[in-house]
Amino acid sequence: MFARLDTPGKQDGDRLMHQDQTEFTFSTKGQGLYEITRDAQAFVAASGIALGQLTAFCRHTSASLVIQENADPDVQRDLLAFFRRLVPECDPLFVHTLEGPDDMPAHVKSALTQTSITIPISNGRLLLGTWQGLYLFEHRVAPHARKIVLHVVGE
Repeated sequence: MFARLDTPGKQDGDRLMHQDQTEFTFSTKGQGLYEITRDAQAFVAASGIALGQLTAFCRHTSASLVIQENADPDVQRDLLAFFRRLVPECDPLFVHTLEGPDDMPAHVKSALTQTSITIPISNGRLLLGTWQGLYLFEHRVAPHARKIVLHVVGE
């Protein structure tokens, strides 16, 4: 059975949908997970949307987005170690090496994760779990400026 979430004091015909969009640029220092939860939540709060959803989209093919534990930094270290082992640099399998030995592995890591994530919003807050955070997952070794589009829709 599903419960219907209604905005208090409004009739079905009175609901006003709203949407907003912005683009953030995040500077990375190389491979790693960079938490962007606060930026996403601040954007949701500024939008005035109480009930809806946020879509975050990474405009790159060698970085991605993940929702991951934000309480223990060992989780991020272990994820990095796992992906380095899963998709090593300088693998002779890869032909695309024009941008360096980490480029094609970065594309593979991005393909294995996500470039777009949708998070529900209730009471003007992202409905992330207690230990969850939204992360930009940088797959390249060198620092980069990464663009993330945030789009919110709701009422």
